[in-house]
Amino acid sequence: MSTTAPVGTGPRPTIVLVGHGMVGQRFLEALAERGLTATHRVVVLCEEPRPAYDRVQLTSYFSGRTPEELSVTDLEFIAEHGIELHLGDPAETVDRAARKVTARSGLVVGYDTLVLATGSFPFVPPVPGKDAEGCFVYRTIEDLLAIEEYAKARATTGAVVGGGLLGLEAAGALKGLGLATHIVEFAPRLMPVQVDEGGGAALLRTIENMGLTVHTGTGTQEVVTGDDGAVTGMKLSDGSTVATDLVVFSAGVRPRDQLARDCGLTVGERGGISVDDQCRTVSDPAVFAIGECALASDGRVYGLVAPGYEMAETAATTIAAAATPVGDPAGEAASFTGADLSTKLKLLGVDVASFGDAHGAAADCLDVVYADSRSGTYKKLVIGPGGELLGGILVGDADAYGTLRAFTGSVPPIAPEQLVLPAGAGAPVQLGPSALPDEAIICSCHNVTKGAIRGAVTEHSCTTVPEVKKCTKAGTGCGSCVKVLGQLVTSELEASGVEVDKGLCGCFSQTREELYEIVLALRISSYQQLLDRYGREDARGGDGCEVCKPTVGSIVASLAPTIGAEGYVLGGEQAALQDTNDHFLANLQKNGSYSIVPRIPGGEITPEKLIVIGEVARDFGLYTKITGGQRIDMFGARVEQLPLIWARLVDAGFESGHAYGKSLRTVKSCVGQTWCRYGVQDSVRMAIDLELRYRGLRSPHKLKSAVSGCARECAEAQSKDFGIIATAAGWNLYVGGNGGATPRHADLLAQDLSDAELIRLIDRFLMFYIRTADRLERTSTWLDRLPGGLDHVRDVVVDDSLGICEELESLMTAHVAAYRDEWAETINDPEKLARFVSFVNAPDTPDPVVGFVPERDQIKPDLPLLTIDTRPLEGSAQR
Repeated sequence: MSTTAPVGTGPRPTIVLVGHGMVGQRFLEALAERGLTATHRVVVLCEEPRPAYDRVQLTSYFSGRTPEELSVTDLEFIAEHGIELHLGDPAETVDRAARKVTARSGLVVGYDTLVLATGSFPFVPPVPGKDAEGCFVYRTIEDLLAIEEYAKARATTGAVVGGGLLGLEAAGALKGLGLATHIVEFAPRLMPVQVDEGGGAALLRTIENMGLTVHTGTGTQEVVTGDDGAVTGMKLSDGSTVATDLVVFSAGVRPRDQLARDCGLTVGERGGISVDDQCRTVSDPAVFAIGECALASDGRVYGLVAPGYEMAETAATTIAAAATPVGDPAGEAASFTGADLSTKLKLLGVDVASFGDAHGAAADCLDVVYADSRSGTYKKLVIGPGGELLGGILVGDADAYGTLRAFTGSVPPIAPEQLVLPAGAGAPVQLGPSALPDEAIICSCHNVTKGAIRGAVTEHSCTTVPEVKKCTKAGTGCGSCVKVLGQLVTSELEASGVEVDKGLCGCFSQTREELYEIVLALRISSYQQLLDRYGREDARGGDGCEVCKPTVGSIVASLAPTIGAEGYVLGGEQAALQDTNDHFLANLQKNGSYSIVPRIPGGEITPEKLIVIGEVARDFGLYTKITGGQRIDMFGARVEQLPLIWARLVDAGFESGHAYGKSLRTVKSCVGQTWCRYGVQDSVRMAIDLELRYRGLRSPHKLKSAVSGCARECAEAQSKDFGIIATAAGWNLYVGGNGGATPRHADLLAQDLSDAELIRLIDRFLMFYIRTADRLERTSTWLDRLPGGLDHVRDVVVDDSLGICEELESLMTAHVAAYRDEWAETINDPEKLARFVSFVNAPDTPDPVVGFVPERDQIKPDLPLLTIDTRPLEGSAQR
């Protein structure tokens, strides 16, 4: 995209922006908000071949997000405001005396105001071999495309130099490409700037558990190459070596200030264009610098997007003030003297956050720390001598980040230890954003306070999160505040007397819990009947949506034997309500193939059945892996192969493991008292009994369980939706736990139970959860959300406070009695088998896109490269 720009400033003052990254785009928006695009000519010179995109989410490209989806530029905005955007045409020289900028194409643009937003470039350590074939940096979409192409063609192992934010992002990308991945960090821990020793240790354990190899406290001395000049390994400063085919340098960035140096602007000793409080360069009042290329007046270069946005706002305000008549209140002053460095990121699937004085540099401060090495959770709060919250570090569980950061500088209304203890490990804490003062910053990217968000609702009549985001810009930066934003909008609407629509979707005004009660009470077994009778007026007679169809399908399936509905999820109308995975009774994988997961109750399996699995995997060429749920997954089946594979498995006595459904997955177990000298109960028998009892039980979300034979807890029962730990007197029952991205310890519901008492309480607990939980709500989230939490659940399922326990037990009894294996039914019905084809009009034709390549004596998906037409670029992108 380019236009011909005449030489000279023309009749309107001209603003030239050099660089079009996230900060540059925010600057353009700030100009438009202040009316400057109507009074000034705005010209943008951008080196990359595409408009500004979200560099924070760059790694999501490897999860299938396209460059277009990463874009933060609305081209309609560019056109509407008459902005002249020149892509692939960076500024090469600046003549400050003549006030002219010359681009690579030869275009010369005169300016009245010049704004440099050239960003930064990756730092590559000066080690031998750094320019060898197979060495890359990680900064732009072009970098990702080059890494992807090389990895697919020539690499099985990759190494990342740098264990900071960008390094872990790069490691995630290599892991996503299927490479065995090493991380080399010179500091003694990962993310040394953001986390302390304890946080680094928790992060290290979690990342190593993902299969990555981490080398800390050592640096790269040399990149080793083969005879062909390509990378074959690395020599480290501790004397060790790493065999690798690909190296990504991600050891930090440096301000991209060469253009400023060449035109005589002052730069800092360690780089960065020196600017004053208004982001004007100290050398020339007609030139501004913003973002990562600028050395702020406090002597720092800020590498986060939020300070960059604040600098963009400051520069735009200053330019607008200069164009405003003296005395006009619109000519407000603005300054940037420093920024909040709080940040929350998800790196390699791990939540990591730090805020305020995270390392406790203030005098007389104290630390409040919670650490759980098993779940990889680490939380530290720094408390001042007066009880004020100064800062903190969160690793593994950063849900409270938005609230805690907003409390920074004030005394929280509850004790600090209650802020770090996980739910279930201490007194329940209901500390939400409603407890924050109006001046608390909710969105640090755009400096939006709680008061501004409340004002968007009360003064500007915003009633939804998207409307508030548009009105205030809160939540449109890194996105870490969106959860708190939603809570504030809801609470403010309710406080204003506005009825908040809590309906399931646009088709139903009822919640999932209310729909469950309607289906149960009226014995409604048809989705269409439910929609036509109880849907919103404008939805009746329609087809429904992708939210309510699987939700109602799950409700009907969980109640099928009681309401007289079809119990088979692909039978009749039910088939049209299912998600993709349920549609073929298998998990869809990233290349269009499917996985097969037979049930192995309690993890116990005979040698004969192991042999069957091996033979099936061998005969169909499947990838096999033992999972954390104590069963064996087989990957790489084409859709038309699923019935053939399952016919052999069912014939050998296997049944569906329901890995594809929102239902019970597994009940893990240790070997218990039968084999273990510490065991006090038969945990394997109990796990098998429970898994066979609850198999196929459809629920709002997946269910996981485990049974440990003693207090040593080898089965990790306290991280499950319902977990059982043996005692000398019976069984202790824990509920509401989960691992994953947001770990939660389960709560003790009852103790020293007999077998019958245990099963009865689990029956009640599960059916109460299925009855009252929201769509896609895990038991942990449900327990935290439920008024009264664990105490209420105990009142209901133990003490029968609502008088519904008999009904809950009856519903479970009906499920157990009516259970049928879905795959056994499928393979014996030719009509049901007809759906298992890639192409309806060519049932015998396999999908040609589904392919595989060898890896470690097995297979892995052969993913087609995501390519985009670009021209070669010289050097790093001008951001």
